[in-house]
Amino acid sequence: MAIHCSSLKNTMASIEQKSSRLNEFLENPEKGLWKLSVPVMAGMGIQTLYTIVDMIFIGRLGGKSIAAVAFNMPLFFFVLGLTMGLGSGVTASIARFIGANDKVNADNSAEHAVIMGLIISISLTTIGLVWGPDILRGIGATDDVINISWSYLRVICIGLPFMVFSAFFRSILVGEGDTKFPMTVAALGTVLNIILDPIFIFTLKLGVAGAAWATAISQFIVFIIFIYMLFIKEHSYITFRMKDFSPSKYIVRDIVKVGLPASMSMVIMSFGQLVFNRILIHFSTDAVAAYQIGGRIDMVIFLPIMSISYGLTTLVGMFFGAKRMGKAKHIIYYGLSRSFMIAIIMSSLVYLNAPILVSIFTDIQYIQDTAITYLRLLSLVYPFVAIAMPAGRILQGFGLGLPTLVITLIRVLLVASPLSLYFIFIQNRPVEWVWYSMMVSTVVAFVVAVGWVLWALKKYTFQPLGVQHEKTQLEPNQ
Repeated sequence: MAIHCSSLKNTMASIEQKSSRLNEFLENPEKGLWKLSVPVMAGMGIQTLYTIVDMIFIGRLGGKSIAAVAFNMPLFFFVLGLTMGLGSGVTASIARFIGANDKVNADNSAEHAVIMGLIISISLTTIGLVWGPDILRGIGATDDVINISWSYLRVICIGLPFMVFSAFFRSILVGEGDTKFPMTVAALGTVLNIILDPIFIFTLKLGVAGAAWATAISQFIVFIIFIYMLFIKEHSYITFRMKDFSPSKYIVRDIVKVGLPASMSMVIMSFGQLVFNRILIHFSTDAVAAYQIGGRIDMVIFLPIMSISYGLTTLVGMFFGAKRMGKAKHIIYYGLSRSFMIAIIMSSLVYLNAPILVSIFTDIQYIQDTAITYLRLLSLVYPFVAIAMPAGRILQGFGLGLPTLVITLIRVLLVASPLSLYFIFIQNRPVEWVWYSMMVSTVVAFVVAVGWVLWALKKYTFQPLGVQHEKTQLEPNQ
């Protein structure tokens, strides 16, 4: 990969003016992990608060409205899968390049992320607006909710490009070790969303579509802030030179080898949610609503675990790129132990307080009872999630994308889904057997994830490969 001579001076000046956080993290890895994780947790906490508030508002519209949004969730997770999956590839790539003191390739990885965002935005928005109703029917939306579901999806498609670009910008900044700024921006967008929700849903009487408009507008504001700060104010360590962008097969490969398996794993998760929705609709739309409520509460519980996972990706990537395997090993054990302890506490709290938590969302007795059972059963396997979830992100830091895909494939498609289908349609078991199937799949995923991390630590401890890349050539007139 080569860049134009005219940008050489700018590149070198940028390197002189800006410094990475690598040395700071090497000096105190534990502090570095919390410095990365706490802003992520705060930002995601506020973002998750929005999803809860959003569900509370929608819940006041009735069970059909909850179910209508639920049928959009697999599509939402599909988009989230592509953006966060490829974004994790961007994060890992940038972190390893920074660890190897290769800023030019780190910059180029970020520029490739912008182009990926553009392609994904145009493609998915077009598909959603043209074939949205057909897609909703294909994934199980029934006649009584299809119109409500489409009113939501149509507006979400309008705001989709802003969501995609914002996700990639966050991934870029996390890769360079900056979690505070992107999560602050995300939090601002979430607060705006919460403010706009009741206005559009109830005051303007737009119903479920109003919730979608609140999301689209708030994401547009977030997008504008990112554009201003990154491209005009040049806030980040990464430097964007899109006019001098030079496509690189190697950079694409470096991002995709981690990002594509991660994207596919999240797509599998969205497909899994589709499968579970189709199974649960066998009982009623209220069963689907209970599943959605339980899932929203899970999102809150997993916040600190997810935050630690993000921090581990960055730190492991940087330490691996810098060939400091001792530091990488230390922060892995430290992060996993803290994640496990947090999960033990949260598991106990959820089990004891499940009725109170569920009552926030709905007063429909069947939905309450089903959601309570979901939470009390799934809370028992939170400690396993606390290890399996960070394990996938750790392996991404090593540049290994396949384990995340395999672990998700085993958990969702090879264990949870087949077991649920067997218990419900062959054994004619009640709805809680879907939850039992999820519990079994979580334990299996834990075993596979732990084994893979131990293998990686052994391999790279004795064969420290560091970041495998081609040094960027700064050649004039190319």
